[in-house]
Amino acid sequence: MPLQSRTGSGMSLQPELTLPPPFTPVRLREMGDAFAHANALASEQGAGTLVHVGRFDLAEFALVLEPEEPLRTARRALYAGMVALVDALAAVAQPETAIDIAWPDAILVNGGLVGGARLAWPQGASEDDVPPWLVFGAMLRTASMANTDPGLNPSITALDEEGFTDTMTNHLVESFARNFMVAVDAWQETGFGAVAKRYIERLPRENGLRREIEDNGDLLLRRMASTDVERNALLPQLHEPAWYDSVNKEPRI
Repeated sequence: MPLQSRTGSGMSLQPELTLPPPFTPVRLREMGDAFAHANALASEQGAGTLVHVGRFDLAEFALVLEPEEPLRTARRALYAGMVALVDALAAVAQPETAIDIAWPDAILVNGGLVGGARLAWPQGASEDDVPPWLVFGAMLRTASMANTDPGLNPSITALDEEGFTDTMTNHLVESFARNFMVAVDAWQETGFGAVAKRYIERLPRENGLRREIEDNGDLLLRRMASTDVERNALLPQLHEPAWYDSVNKEPRI
């Protein structure tokens, strides 16, 4: 999953983010859609293009990737991105903050949903061919816009309600970029198992349950004293992420 950066034309690059050399930042105005924009420019701009939106209530960004394996297995990039996203949050969180993943793509902080990730690929791409690009997109609720007591719905939260500062959005995106490189390097050097292990560690724990990630990204559940294997298919979840409100284009409330 290399990040060989390629610069396109016609994009206004902003200096606010301090990113490692493989990444090229593209900043959108407040009402921009980072995920849609990254999809639109992926084939032109290439790997390492990181589109981000300047909003105070959401941390929203999307990264263009150029995989080196068939689409069927390349979708596991979602797991590398999720590991990087959780590690980035942990780096700016208050001590004892619980940051977990609800399979496959939702982020929970102290048990409340703050957002999650999405993955896109070219329409009509063959499962058995290497796709020209993937886009990993993330969206996290940094501030609550609801005029309600946060304690009334503990299953939904925002980062500012969990002790995160209002100045950390850029640091979060920068940290994600660095952590994503670490995850990709581990994948390339020792295999996907290194990424899968880190990812599974962030899932809610359950005694007697063993989890594995298949080559196509499906999650396998094996329970003690049973020979049955439960398979959770990844692809349907990517088509309709449960955490995402597609009408309002934000994490659900």
